This record gives sequence, structure tokens and C-alpha cells, in this order.
Amino acid sequence: MTKLTYLVLFLFFTFAISAQSTFQPKQVDGGNKGIIYNQELAVGVRVHTNGFALGVDIGKLKTYYLTQFIHFEIGELKHNREVRQSFDFPSSLNGKVSRAFKFGKQNNLYVLRAGFGHKRYFSEKAKKKGVAVGLTYQIGPTLGLLKPYYLELFPSDNSPDRLPVSTKYSDAAADRFLNIWNIYGASTWTKGLDELAILPGVHAKIAMHFDWGAFDEYIKAFEAGIMLDVFTKKAPIMVEIDGIENRPFFLNLFLNIQFGKRW
Repeated sequence: MTKLTYLVLFLFFTFAISAQSTFQPKQVDGGNKGIIYNQELAVGVRVHTNGFALGVDIGKLKTYYLTQFIHFEIGELKHNREVRQSFDFPSSLNGKVSRAFKFGKQNNLYVLRAGFGHKRYFSEKAKKKGVAVGLTYQIGPTLGLLKPYYLELFPSDNSPDRLPVSTKYSDAAADRFLNIWNIYGASTWTKGLDELAILPGVHAKIAMHFDWGAFDEYIKAFEAGIMLDVFTKKAPIMVEIDGIENRPFFLNLFLNIQFGKRW
């Protein structure tokens, strides 16, 4: 190449970066046509080794291969010793339905996450609907919400009706709460929503990102990675018996599916 060619290329890339916009080649009538996208919005469903989350990414395309985004999501974190079980009572008792329950569970832990991150593609996709491969990473605060877990427990007296009563774990109720023969089933999910307690923390994640049509108008992407949540104290999800221990951190592998749009 001549020096003039190098100069033209240098000026072109300098202008492209300073403009903070993205040029995406796209096949139109057998040729390439430049299409400019500045922003994108994607919703995702994330499943991980101890729970799930629903999230949204709001991104700004900075360069050809770089997108900055803010992330919001809601989900649940579970203890790895939770076991769902049921006595399968054949009928309801005075209107109370026997629901599956988790023995020894004392709180649900729901999480609200907000984060700032980057998505970097390693190389441009193939011209005809290829897959672009990249890396995403983010960090931000986590707001944990602890909701008491209620069980339908039979009363301790010998009354003839012995109707189950919604009861949460406490020192006073520990003997009945941890006696499996006192359990009729789990209470309704709404029980305890007015007793939420806050558990603050932070999170970080890193993932491989695979995008079918990474530079097209519509987003169709898949991620596989690892994420870490750390809280200011132990998250009291389970009663600490029989070697069960709560912890202040959660390390999870995850899969995430995203759909969205650029404009």
C-alpha cells in the first residue's frame, strides 16, 4: 500500500471511533449496504445452577465491536440443599390444599440486580447470517429480599380437628417446624410478602456471547458464563441443621437467551 492509502485508512478509522457509531455491513440485493445503529434493547431469560432471573439490557453501540450497556433483572437464589417434597394428601383439609414443600427452608431469597457492563465481539460475523462470538462482563449492586417461608403445620395440642396453621420458622416454633410429621404442606406463595427484609450485596458476571446476526436489526443471542453474588452477611435461606450452612456468597454457572432490537 502507498502512504496515501495508509493515511486514508487511518483517517477513516479515527473518524469512525470518534463518532461513536457503528457501521454494520448487511447483504442487500447481492451487495453491502452500510447501516448505522446507535442503541439496542434486549430482554433475556437466565437459568443458573441455583435459580433463575429475567433481565433487560439497554445498550449503546460505541464502536464496531464494542457495546456498553446497563442491566436490570429480577430473580431468585436458592440454597443447594433445598429439596422439594410432598406427602400427596388425597384431599384438601377444610379448604387448605396440601402443597409441595421444602423441609428446613426458612426464607426465600429474591434478588434485584443493576449493573454496568461491556460486550466485545472478537471478530465480525460471516456476511450471510454468521455467528459473532464475543465476551460480556458486568458488575453492579444487588438488592436481596428475604421473604419468610411459611409451612402449614398441625397444632401441637391433641384437638380433634387438628387444622394446620401457617407458621414461619422461629426459635419458639422450631420443634414443630423441624418435625416433618407436623407438616401438612407449604403455605401460599403470597404469605410473608408483607414481611420482606433487605439484604444488600454486589454481583459480577462474565460470559461467552454468541449472536446470530450480531450486526442486524434484531438480536438473537445466547450466553454461557459464570456469575458471583456477595452479600453483607449470610443469607438465611435454610435452618442450619444436619451440616447445612448458609453463606454470604453464591457462585453459579448460567445460560442466558436474549432477544431484542437495535435502532
